[in-house]
Amino acid sequence: MRRVPDTRRSGSGPSAPRRGWFTALLRRLHFFAGLLVGPFILVAALSGALYALTPSLERVMYAHEVTATSTLVGMPLAHQVEAAEAYVGGGASPVAVRPAPAPGDTTRVLFADEALPESTTRAIFVDPATAEIRGDLPAYGTSGALPLRHWISDLHRSLHLGEPGRLYSELAASWLGIVSLAGLGLWIGRFVRSRRGRRDLLRPNRAHRGYRKLSGWHSAVGIWVVLGAVFLAATGITWSASAGAHVSDLRAAVGEGTPALTTSLGAEAEAGGEHAGHGGGAHADTPGAADPATFDAVLAVAKRVNVNTGDVEIRPPAAVGDAWVVQEVHRSFPTEVDAVAIDASTLHVTDRVDFADYPLLAKLSRWGVDLHMGTLFGLVNQLVLFALAIGIAALVVWGYAMWWNRRPTRGLASAPARGALHGAPWWGIGAVLVVAVAIGLFLPLVGYTLAAFVVLDVLLGLRARRRTGARRPTV
Repeated sequence: MRRVPDTRRSGSGPSAPRRGWFTALLRRLHFFAGLLVGPFILVAALSGALYALTPSLERVMYAHEVTATSTLVGMPLAHQVEAAEAYVGGGASPVAVRPAPAPGDTTRVLFADEALPESTTRAIFVDPATAEIRGDLPAYGTSGALPLRHWISDLHRSLHLGEPGRLYSELAASWLGIVSLAGLGLWIGRFVRSRRGRRDLLRPNRAHRGYRKLSGWHSAVGIWVVLGAVFLAATGITWSASAGAHVSDLRAAVGEGTPALTTSLGAEAEAGGEHAGHGGGAHADTPGAADPATFDAVLAVAKRVNVNTGDVEIRPPAAVGDAWVVQEVHRSFPTEVDAVAIDASTLHVTDRVDFADYPLLAKLSRWGVDLHMGTLFGLVNQLVLFALAIGIAALVVWGYAMWWNRRPTRGLASAPARGALHGAPWWGIGAVLVVAVAIGLFLPLVGYTLAAFVVLDVLLGLRARRRTGARRPTV
């Protein structure tokens, strides 16, 4: 009698058991995406870990500039502004003033300087009690980042390569969430299938060696940082060029954009109204030449309206016919970002924006950005971000170590096999294509790199088929 070959375990017969197509797809996505974008994620994680500590490091490194000599009641802002103007010379007038937020802090008087990069001002630090000049440093953006924090921030954002360098951080942020969610799917699958090894998926088994040890650390640490990694990816995308614009457009389309303060005083002010250029010498019609006394006047009005924190920025009119703006810049919880526009010629409030009235997505965006920057919950926030970033960096290193440990040159083919979609149902293939196209349109760098990878993978698969003569799926 002729023996019929048993194909149940050979893996070659049509009835041979195989992994679910979706698990195989996640494994291949997690492996190759991690392998290709790992260097970008590693650099972003390490620079992000360093940046997480900069709010605290900044106060230590620039202690002389940000600390006053006493905690006595400060002089009027007018005297402090005049001291800063005298120090700068040349008839310069400040573009903004940040009064000392608390006793023992200094006031920042900010001047425009064409020699400085975009979004950077020259900050003169004034002791509120004595009007002594404590320092002179460039300050960047609404965060008021000083040189150390700004240098590390630029490293994290663009590797000091300008706008082209921002592609690296956008690529890292865009793929980080996808790789993390794919890894989470694989972890859940292993946890459901495993009975005895579930504990090893939550904490590394020190008895394991080689590849199993690396895989154990990768899985155990990964599950503890995955939600944080997805959060950093989602909030990091909002800073990116192309994907960030899509986020803003989406929020605006659903009516969840951040409310804007109206600063225009209208046609009367632009034409030179009854009180234009008068009333306390505010010089509302002459941007850049504000009377120092007006800083005290508009701040007093703002405190009676909606400003109730010491962290504020006062800005003179940016153009003829504009109002003065007093904006809260308190980024710690509870968030204080209320703003008020004031006609300095009459000291009447022309507009106000309150954080309490922000749409939900606008509030979540504000909290998310501040949490990402390590300012929402102070030192605890910074330490958690540091640990999270180091964890992500470690995952990348372990991932490469796993690949190297089982690299093909050692006879152990580690790459997940092609053909993940070969056994998928029609609706599964359709769903994958729809999701891939949607993600590619919303996150353009994911779309470009994913398309390039698919084309390359198909070409390599076709070449392998020609060499072996085997009929293996290439998708």
